[in-house]
Amino acid sequence: MSLISRFALAGLLALAPALPISAQEGSLTISTGFGPNAEVPDPRAGYNGWMSNQTGVTETLMGIDYDLNLYPRLAAGIEQASPTSWRVTLRDGVTFHDGAPVTAQAVIDAISAISQEGHAGHNKRVAKLLDLAGMSADGDSVVVFETNSPNAAFPWTLSEPAIAIIGAASDDYPINATGPFVFREAIPEQLYRAEANADYRLGTPGLEEVRVVVAGDPASAALAFEAGEVDMVINYPETDFDRIKETGALGFSAPTARLYFYTVNAASGPMANPLVRQAASVAIDRQGIVDAVLSGVGGVPAGTLFPAGKGWAADIPAPYDMAKAEALLSEAGAVKEGGQWMLDGEPLEIDIVTYSSRAALPPTAELTQAFLQAIGVKANVRVGEYSASNDAIANGDADMFLQAWVMTPQGDPGAVLETLLKSDGGSNAGRFANSDLDKLLADGRLTFEQDKRKAIYDQAQEIIAAEAALIPVFHVSQVNVARPGLTGYAVHPTETYWVTHETKFTK
Repeated sequence: MSLISRFALAGLLALAPALPISAQEGSLTISTGFGPNAEVPDPRAGYNGWMSNQTGVTETLMGIDYDLNLYPRLAAGIEQASPTSWRVTLRDGVTFHDGAPVTAQAVIDAISAISQEGHAGHNKRVAKLLDLAGMSADGDSVVVFETNSPNAAFPWTLSEPAIAIIGAASDDYPINATGPFVFREAIPEQLYRAEANADYRLGTPGLEEVRVVVAGDPASAALAFEAGEVDMVINYPETDFDRIKETGALGFSAPTARLYFYTVNAASGPMANPLVRQAASVAIDRQGIVDAVLSGVGGVPAGTLFPAGKGWAADIPAPYDMAKAEALLSEAGAVKEGGQWMLDGEPLEIDIVTYSSRAALPPTAELTQAFLQAIGVKANVRVGEYSASNDAIANGDADMFLQAWVMTPQGDPGAVLETLLKSDGGSNAGRFANSDLDKLLADGRLTFEQDKRKAIYDQAQEIIAAEAALIPVFHVSQVNVARPGLTGYAVHPTETYWVTHETKFTK
């Protein structure tokens, strides 16, 4: 355990003086690791909708509550008219920020852009989730969605932040949405700013302004917080959480569906062999990583993609067995010479890549490196930007890519599994392919009975574990801090909601 202790101590920040008072009452400045990618980031493109949803600018037809239940948001209700037809009734009296009414045709216009190549709101990932054959208006208040095939996840899909309902843009309202806050400006990779919507249907927001500023890494965000430059930090360094609360800061920590996991290069290199992937998986001491990296703040070793004992999770353990890891390497044809495993006459070497915007990622990668080297597998770690790490896996220049995703952002298991592991998945950078898994994921969309769907996704998780299609490490509790005076805030399990009209911040 000396290895574990060393990494735990290395993560501690130096003690600092008590927190200064926020400079602007009614304005909340939030520091996070990710920022806008354009001066007017269309919420429907890429993952832009996460920030516009988090800051209360945009809203979706359906929402996910704090217990991961689906609820109607801009919709008043949804009903299935046939296996491929859904009727969504809109709430009465909802308007866009410019005062125009939210009608069925306006909803159709907003969502149509997602599938239009060349449009600023085009999103190939979300278009696949929707799989729409068409949309039509039944009067002003009902939208009829027709899907290409039966899709049991469709109601959940409508909670995806990228399916933001926005109206016609103008100079005054470049993102003309419906939420409690109005988009005002963005500076790429630096700032996202929104102001209160005084006409919001549920009441005047408790904040005058929400500002999101981008920190290069969690440690920089922590320093900015203690210097009084920001009022709140999303994903505060876990190792400093207890100490910062002693200075008077508010601490927020609650379990989420965010999984820290390795995408593996299943197409080339040593990890193309499932036995080597399995060996790497069982060589990782997940509990040791949780104890060291999360400093007791919260995290659970993960044997599968979803949090154990909750919702869609199959009962799959997270073993740590160095002897089994070596036996699997032998079975894969590797030979140990002088304490080093050789494969096909060459030293077995695994390249690990990750990024630094989440404090727990680099030390988790470094501990994994140490666990692999403890059984005689040379491992290297490179920490860079997310896109560079993803490209390294996709191009065959790395073997394991450590990342952190919310596994049920829409509350349903199918979307993320399809994106990460289906043969044609939009984020299947490791190029894993398994026809049985593809069929199960397709069946999950075609099955409407809950018990049968659960059985299908259990089988899918068993294949993923047996093939080590990806390597889960732990599910984490999100750790955020804020200055005294913040009320009406709680950690959301999907992490896609930060402020509501009820959120307040006063001195």
